[in-house]
Amino acid sequence: MEAYVAGDAGAFERLFRTLGPPVHAFFVRSVGKGALAEDLVQATFLKLHAARATWRRGERLRPWVFTIAARVRVDWFRRQGRTEAELEGDVLADPERRDDPGDVVLAAERAERVRAALDSLAEPQRLVVHLHRFEELSFAEIGRVLGISEGAAKLRAFRAYAQLRVLLADVVEEEG
Repeated sequence: MEAYVAGDAGAFERLFRTLGPPVHAFFVRSVGKGALAEDLVQATFLKLHAARATWRRGERLRPWVFTIAARVRVDWFRRQGRTEAELEGDVLADPERRDDPGDVVLAAERAERVRAALDSLAEPQRLVVHLHRFEELSFAEIGRVLGISEGAAKLRAFRAYAQLRVLLADVVEEEG
């Protein structure tokens, strides 16, 4: 990021190659696959470009970029006429590749169950799980990204993980 702020055009390409896929995954989990997720990624990187001078040297880049992405997401939902109150209302693990076709089928079924369980979470909980589990952000960073307190981020995660444990209890028993 320092190189990009200093005017290195190639640095932007490296940033996009590194951060584009996780930002895209963030939008896919929020708005679905397709052109809309890609458009929101583009909007995020346009905002990143416009705000590059505000990035503080030494600040972790990933939370800063996801803060921009979260704001792009909220702006899009608002343009759709959805409120934050309405917003309240992919896979933790890829299927293992084994030689036994039966194991592959079972792993794929488990992955689908996990995907469905994640999709059943309320939007704010799903986003916290995504940022925590997939993007490896701390709860303090998630709070900053989403504009909530660290405690609220932890509470959303606690409730989301508790709901996932209930929804996936039989899957967890199989693996245990």
